[in-house]
Amino acid sequence: MRAVIQRVSRAQVRVAGNAIGTIDQGLVVLLSVGVDDDEPDAQQMAEKIANLRIFRDDEGLMNRSIAEASGAILLISQFTLHGDARKGRRPSFVAAAREEQAKPLYERVGVLLKREGLRVEHGEFGATMDVELVNDGPVTILIDTKKVF
Repeated sequence: MRAVIQRVSRAQVRVAGNAIGTIDQGLVVLLSVGVDDDEPDAQQMAEKIANLRIFRDDEGLMNRSIAEASGAILLISQFTLHGDARKGRRPSFVAAAREEQAKPLYERVGVLLKREGLRVEHGEFGATMDVELVNDGPVTILIDTKKVF
């Protein structure tokens, strides 16, 4: 599983012009499920997101988790994170899981984050979405459960 995590001051996702998810301070998580991902990857990803210490403490240091910062999460499925553009000009997406595997694992990450007491808003799996965000910092973190990077 791969994620691009951005600390934001606000964010929104729209489908067909309609806002379906909106947060203020928190994290936008662009999440991709790979063909070799399973339940332990979902658990590892949710744990990492919930406990990532990238919010400022009283001294201005990145030392607080999303819960400690009273933030929310906007979780967006994005299979293109598994795109391989090392050859040619058109990325290959063979490493990205198909919907029947990816959607349940994407949804599982959301459930696990909610179990941590976090507010989670979602994009619409498989839809064309417009995602607007204001990156706070900017802070952007990459996570891969297979530790490719």
